[in-house]
Amino acid sequence: MPEWTMLEAIRETLRAEMREDDSVVVLGEDVARKGGVFGVTAGFLEEFGPLRVLDTPVAEIAIAGMAIGAAFAGLRPVAEFQFADYIHPGYDQLVNEAATIRWRSVGEWGCPVVFRAPCGAGVFGGLYHSQSVEALFCHVPGLKVVLPSTPRDAAGLLRAAIRDDDPVLFFEHKKSYRRYREPVDADPAPIPLGAARIDREGDTLTLVTYGVGVHWGREAADFLAAEGITVEIVDLRTLKPLDTETIARSVAKTSRLAILHEANRTLGVGAEVAAFAAEELFDSLDAPIVRIAANDCHLPYTGEEERGIIPQPADILAALRRLARY
Repeated sequence: MPEWTMLEAIRETLRAEMREDDSVVVLGEDVARKGGVFGVTAGFLEEFGPLRVLDTPVAEIAIAGMAIGAAFAGLRPVAEFQFADYIHPGYDQLVNEAATIRWRSVGEWGCPVVFRAPCGAGVFGGLYHSQSVEALFCHVPGLKVVLPSTPRDAAGLLRAAIRDDDPVLFFEHKKSYRRYREPVDADPAPIPLGAARIDREGDTLTLVTYGVGVHWGREAADFLAAEGITVEIVDLRTLKPLDTETIARSVAKTSRLAILHEANRTLGVGAEVAAFAAEELFDSLDAPIVRIAANDCHLPYTGEEERGIIPQPADILAALRRLARY
């Protein structure tokens, strides 16, 4: 197997899908001649030509609208927004058009589009290049939301998203693009959307997380293992639909639940997981549910101030220790 970074896994999976299916097309700002702001589609224009790899105007509402229209015409577009922060001008198209077509056509029409966007902080990009916007779209019926943490998962989830007949928001954390390499099948099997994964087994407590939070959780688990605290990490992978069964099995095993994400704490994905656990898993819990997330604040450019908002290793360790001792 080749060893790929997440960026390489996304690139090669997208390339393979385009080779296999002529209806898969790519569009977005600078995705053709430049190969995308992070180089995900580098070389695609030369291989697939200008009818399948399209540079668009700097107009996110147009990118979303063109992708939706192309899907209605029989294509499977993969539309790239340069940063998740830029997706907001296209929100109307995503929420009022792509998300509703299955319902308003009484199931007759789908909208097989993947909307890709790099997200997250850690690169000191300030408030317009650091946002975690996934919870905005998890609220909307008709949208699926994916946020992988590893190269292997990124490949399998992207393949499943492209082949899905309904719209998928596919977020990619910038700090995970080149974080590490792992063996990835060059022809990966699709990973079903809505299926979480046990990243690490443990008995003391369950840590539900996703994206870059999985890497934070691994570091914390390594540190706490020396203290006799074993952390079971549940990587959600897909945020909508949410795999509540995997969460329930893990909490039944550990009786303690912590939730970790980089996005703002208030009304985030962690709040939904906590609500599910409070309503459905009360008998399994031996301690209050703990949420570890960013403060409700826009992100600055400076590293010191960003670290004051985003969960830091010491914050995660302290929260998990308190939960283990309860």
